[in-house]
Amino acid sequence: MNDAASPAAAPTPLRWIVPLALLAVVAGGVAWGWTRWQAEQARSDQRQAEASLQLQGLVDSVDALRRDQRSTAQRLQDAAATNRVLRDEMLGLSQRSALLEDNLAKLADSTRHGAQALQLEEAELLLAQAAQRLAYADDVDGAKRLYALAASALDDVQGNDYLNLRQALMQERNAVDSLGPGVRATTQQQLGAFAKALQQLPDTVVDSQADGTATPWWQQILAPFVTITPTRTQGPLTDAERMAAWDGLQLELTLARAATERGDQPGYTQALDRVALWLPRLWPDSPALRARRVELQQLRTRVLHPALPELGSTLQQLRSMRDGDTR
Repeated sequence: MNDAASPAAAPTPLRWIVPLALLAVVAGGVAWGWTRWQAEQARSDQRQAEASLQLQGLVDSVDALRRDQRSTAQRLQDAAATNRVLRDEMLGLSQRSALLEDNLAKLADSTRHGAQALQLEEAELLLAQAAQRLAYADDVDGAKRLYALAASALDDVQGNDYLNLRQALMQERNAVDSLGPGVRATTQQQLGAFAKALQQLPDTVVDSQADGTATPWWQQILAPFVTITPTRTQGPLTDAERMAAWDGLQLELTLARAATERGDQPGYTQALDRVALWLPRLWPDSPALRARRVELQQLRTRVLHPALPELGSTLQQLRSMRDGDTR
């Protein structure tokens, strides 16, 4: 009896397994549902974010389109204003073309006397400019070109009365050709060569035997010990004094070049006179120094404005003929 009742009274483990399994299934379902809800919520947030980005992109696109529209409208306004300006300019050009056509028609209808007067006016203007170039700038090349243009203008003038005028112009052109590159340009070159030659002058007294004169006996005795320098025109100069004297000489040469450039004859002569005073102070007497002084004297006698009687004769004759025709 006791053995038969013992198995019925013992607890069975199956009754706990089923609730635990159900609880596990419920927990798994809840977890799965929670996961699905979270994923759906994330997808919803992502779709909302994407929708917000698309909306913002559309707003930006609309703003860009509005800016482009405003820019296009501004360009259209500018183009319209430019078209108005171009239309006005075209109208102005048309009016100017009409005026030019009228002037050309008047010139075509003018008599030969009017064309000849125009050529004479052109020749007079060219001759006056050539005279000014020679007088104020010593531009010989420019004057030659202007004389050539004046000769071309006078070649087309008909009439025996203008033969003498063309002959006078030929003589004046020959006189200008004889000037070469110009007095001032030649003088500037000679001044530059003179300044370079001064740098090669000897700083010591030239031996008297080279000059062909006998050396005194006392100079021969003292020659190995001292250097004898005449002090009548050149005293002993220190290095500072020699440098100052050299700067003064260069300044006077610069003043001479400036006076040559502007055609100042008195200033040119005075500057070269002061250069002549500096030479014996800087260098002892020598054949080279005497040659430079002779060259300086030749430069001093240079006339910056050479007197050519032919210059201006053609212009004067042309004006006389014009005044006679006017009277």
